[in-house]
Amino acid sequence: MDVVDALLAQGQITEAQLTEAREAAQENGHAGRVDRALIELGHVEEDDLLRVAGEQLHIPVVDLTKAEVDRETLAAMPSRLVHQKTLFPVDRSNGTLRVATCDPYNLYALDEVRLATGLHVEPVLAPEYQLRALIKTHYGVGGDTLDKLIGDEDDGIETLDEGTGGEGASDDLLKMAQEASVIKLVNEIFLEAFNERASDIHIEPYENDLRVRYRIDGVLQDAKVPPTIRRFQAAIISRIKIMSHLNIAEKRLPQDGRIKLRVGGRQVDIRVSVIPMLFGEGVVMRVLDKSTVLYTLTDLGMADDTFAIFEDQIKRPHGIILVTGPTGSGKTTTLYAALSAIVSDTIKVLTVEDPVEYHLDGINQIQVNSKIDFSFARGLRAILRHDPDVVMIGEIRDRETAEAAIQAAMTGHLVLSTLHTNDASSSATRLVDMGVEPFLVTSTLNAAMAQRLVRTICSDCKEAYEPSEADRVTMPADFALEPGEQLYRGVGCRKCNQTGYRGRTGLFELMACTDEIREKVMAHAPAHEVQNVARSQGLRLLREDGWRRVRAGETTPEEVTRSTKV
Repeated sequence: MDVVDALLAQGQITEAQLTEAREAAQENGHAGRVDRALIELGHVEEDDLLRVAGEQLHIPVVDLTKAEVDRETLAAMPSRLVHQKTLFPVDRSNGTLRVATCDPYNLYALDEVRLATGLHVEPVLAPEYQLRALIKTHYGVGGDTLDKLIGDEDDGIETLDEGTGGEGASDDLLKMAQEASVIKLVNEIFLEAFNERASDIHIEPYENDLRVRYRIDGVLQDAKVPPTIRRFQAAIISRIKIMSHLNIAEKRLPQDGRIKLRVGGRQVDIRVSVIPMLFGEGVVMRVLDKSTVLYTLTDLGMADDTFAIFEDQIKRPHGIILVTGPTGSGKTTTLYAALSAIVSDTIKVLTVEDPVEYHLDGINQIQVNSKIDFSFARGLRAILRHDPDVVMIGEIRDRETAEAAIQAAMTGHLVLSTLHTNDASSSATRLVDMGVEPFLVTSTLNAAMAQRLVRTICSDCKEAYEPSEADRVTMPADFALEPGEQLYRGVGCRKCNQTGYRGRTGLFELMACTDEIREKVMAHAPAHEVQNVARSQGLRLLREDGWRRVRAGETTPEEVTRSTKV
């Protein structure tokens, strides 16, 4: 009995699913590989298929998620076969090399290993996702490209607009950066970042190393790249510069650019910053996926009372609402969610942004341009002549922009913007520090909301636990853990890359301006006094909102303490 018949006999698939898979296999030109078609159609999990295949073919199935492989075993097998055939050497002993494969019928690949190593080859089965993860860990992202072992097949990335390297670009550098293998290597770095949901890509040169890191869910993680990538440093940086219309000959000054890519049918914008460093040029790239689903207000995770106040504030006819927090805390996402909640056919919404990160239907969006002196303040003054009802300013950076925003609010417009402060109560004092008169701040500022992002526990490996005495000792003093109270954590799995976290959610601290708070601001009171008044009126601090999310089983105490202050 073959594997497909065994799946049918065990009830893993139906006759109708088998017929559909056979037709799909014929259409794709893979006659006979019905098993692969069953997986692609989603009729059977690869793990289940391999288990049945192992039973039928008497080949053991192994779990590679926690495999520990020594260097001797890795060296026994040519990396060419690892990449080309999706094989992995598991262990070696007494002249036998155990090789993991996801395709039990690919006997030619095992014969090649036997001929290349001179060892007896014993196959074991493992899912393809485990194999690829292990190959990436031990051989690195783009390892096959660096070794020039795989042909220049289409990698699924299309550069929509490419530069020429700039005036004075070296012919050698241009030639090196435009070699097919270098183009493929850079594309693989991008693809890995997209697959891992990275928001930023960091390329950092050191004396004897070139480090690539991805920021995933707000935390930097090392990308698994082979050591030989250091030799391609100049070519990689030059390739990125060409893609972002920068001058590859200029290595002494910082440069900023932009890359437009199409990946799997969706458009991705990448903001590029290149800075000269001690051992070469460092690159940081911010990934902006245009097709990312925008959040609604209810998706943000606000507490019911916070949500009710914020919803009331954004429906007011005029005034200023500020969202504050450090870079990368989700301020723009919150503003977009607010705009999406209030946009309608009866009001006109205009935004001034730098850059326009996402396109919103029904909203007129304008991008500032510092090269032609088109700033936030200048853009805001211009759009007020377009009769808007609601205005969003990407960021209040200086006194000029702050005064323009206040003028807009005083003339009957609702203004939404962001500000860089650590908490909600500092927003009013920050505007005063910029040089805005306190009476103007108090007469226009409706509310300020501080926010942070924390990682959420992976839903696939989430478990409840009761903290031990040792855990309780290390708990923050302000987290009042009740006796017998259960918390939650992620134990780590394939979906979350063994981190225990997947995705992020917001913590919010919303301060609605009352007469008492306005009196404090008028008296030039420091931020902590403003906060004391707000707390007496029900303000929930960021950290307190974090403990609410911990008790709800959404995040962990470690995440809250990492993202907030006492």
